Amino acid sequence: MTVRLRDALRSTAEDVRTYPVYERALATARRSRRRRLAAAAGAVVLLALAGVAVPLTRTPALDPAAADAALPDRLGLPPIGALHVTDRPRLGSASVIFSGPAPRLRGWFDTSIVGLVGGDSDRYRIVRAGGDAAAGESIHLSPDGRHLARPDGDQGEPGVDVVDLVTGRTRHLTSSVTNTVASTPVGWFADSASLVVRDEVPVAFDGATYTSVLSIAPLEGGRWTTLASGAQEARFGSTVAAAPGRLAYQYGHTVAVVDVQGRELSSFLLPDESWLAGKGAWSPDGTTLTLATRRPATGDWTLRQVDPRTGRDGEPLRLPAVTGMVSVRLLGWTPDGSALVAAHQQDGDAPERPLEEQTGPPATAEQASSVRVLSLTPGATAPRTVLTAPAQVNAVDVADQVIRGGRVRDAQPPGGVGGRFWLWTALVTVLVAGAVLYGTRGRTRRWLDDRRASATDY
Repeated sequence: MTVRLRDALRSTAEDVRTYPVYERALATARRSRRRRLAAAAGAVVLLALAGVAVPLTRTPALDPAAADAALPDRLGLPPIGALHVTDRPRLGSASVIFSGPAPRLRGWFDTSIVGLVGGDSDRYRIVRAGGDAAAGESIHLSPDGRHLARPDGDQGEPGVDVVDLVTGRTRHLTSSVTNTVASTPVGWFADSASLVVRDEVPVAFDGATYTSVLSIAPLEGGRWTTLASGAQEARFGSTVAAAPGRLAYQYGHTVAVVDVQGRELSSFLLPDESWLAGKGAWSPDGTTLTLATRRPATGDWTLRQVDPRTGRDGEPLRLPAVTGMVSVRLLGWTPDGSALVAAHQQDGDAPERPLEEQTGPPATAEQASSVRVLSLTPGATAPRTVLTAPAQVNAVDVADQVIRGGRVRDAQPPGGVGGRFWLWTALVTVLVAGAVLYGTRGRTRRWLDDRRASATDY
């Protein structure tokens, strides 16, 4: 090779732009590390969100009985995106459940949504139920406020679902009634250890008529104890009232009293225009039952006590009458002797009930437009409202422990949006951001490479 050629090659090589091997390798390593860190951060975020969305099976250390349980003086609709009872943080014991046709209490395919309020604060949760589930009629809060019983919505083996509000777990109690097609909880025993369930059994193959079967279902599982059965029209278990060691239930115009083993202790016929008052029909000492009587002339409702063995009138109750309501349900008795009743307002847009139904049982929640809880204090001239509800909330149930506590608190129902709204918003944001970054990764890489190449030219 001549000196002239060597010099020409050297001059040409000096004019060629060199490749920054070390700088490029360092940049690639840093980029890879940033990607790994971003992926790890994304995985952590997704796991955190999944931890909120997916209920865990561990039992949290919560006290099932809130020491400061009190009745809120007003209800609000659950916020948009409210947490479910299976979500964390758990609700614990509840003070009130409520339902109705309000927009936030209806789900997809016209399913019912039942709202729950915490025992000692305005923590709201929701639970999905059947299409026409009504609080206090087909979905019930246990006396201690810890469990919620609802009809089984999975259409599998007939039975009822019991949701533990402390652990978030749902237990299915399979019906022991032969050939049943539907099971509905109608009440609790006073110790919260057993349910009263009504089953519907078709009489004929085509299912044109049904027999109602009333049973005791232990919460811990086991064989159900049959209480009674009869024609569906008798409305078996239309009202169930529990006292320690005893249970009273109504079917047709008869009230029966049984013990915890299902043995009938007594029964009596109801007078005209009278019905077992509600789940709180037993007096606090368990010696008398309370009937709700409707005055045909005015439509007013009054409460009176009767002997549970004979149905004869007991000592008169000096409680004010409830006026202007289509039906009332006695929820229980406070320490000062006041009766708490759920009073249902007539739905003005609903068609008038047929004449034969106007003399029949009281209207159900679906025939009412709204509900409020009234306190009937002995010697008072008029009822006092202790709980109000929004329009189109037409059914409530209150935990017995809250009623016995006798406390009413100033409520501040939550507004805005709930935890699930923020959960899904964060999740969608993360997913969209991840999709955008992944889709533009090539363009971003080329842009970064061009910037680095430009920087090495200077």
